[in-house]
Amino acid sequence: MPKVIAITGASSGIGEATAVRLSAAGHRLVLGARREDRLAALAERLPGEVATLRTDVTDRADVNALVALATSRFGRLDVLVANAGVATVEPLDTLSVDRWDEMIDINIKGFLYGVAAALPVFRAQDSGHFVTTVSTSGLRVVPGQVVYAGTKNAVRTMCEGLRQEAGPAIRVTAISPGYVNTEFAEATADPANLDEIRRNKRDLGLDPDAVARTVAYAIDQPADVDINEITIRPTAQS
Repeated sequence: MPKVIAITGASSGIGEATAVRLSAAGHRLVLGARREDRLAALAERLPGEVATLRTDVTDRADVNALVALATSRFGRLDVLVANAGVATVEPLDTLSVDRWDEMIDINIKGFLYGVAAALPVFRAQDSGHFVTTVSTSGLRVVPGQVVYAGTKNAVRTMCEGLRQEAGPAIRVTAISPGYVNTEFAEATADPANLDEIRRNKRDLGLDPDAVARTVAYAIDQPADVDINEITIRPTAQS
């Protein structure tokens, strides 16, 4: 049965691939991201019903508006895919406090704003599904990713707490990808790290559709089946 699915961070990478796959499967989509030109271009390519809205997940009003667009346009919201995120790969000694703030605002508060917007809708419907892109960095911290790993570990913890509080009618899925061939982690101040990131993406990175297939798998389970956590890595990733 087609579902109404909102996706944040939908303009590129995993979010874009997820939109492509879910639209092809017949679901109705509400896509949010900051880059309106990319959202519009993506919507033109998709075969199904699609609504788009410029969405900055650090702005609670934007996230509320995305959920409201789903309910006003399609009458309900079945799934919120919280995919927006940002990473900086550099040691703490760089003291990049502004970048730390950005990761906290997008990765943690952006997730929580999605919960705050969608949870009342799911409660009223007596059904709903939170699907969140986490990271293998939330499972294992490595040098240079201390703050990023901290944000993702926090989101994993909150997903589990949300699952425990949500009750039997609301599902919660945390998906932790390893290296994926996207532009995601290229916002770094350290050129040496940037070279390594690009090399790992090229040599190891999964196609974003691999993660999109994982999202679709979790969504397509029967209502009484809750896939809580999935880790997906390239076979070549240590």
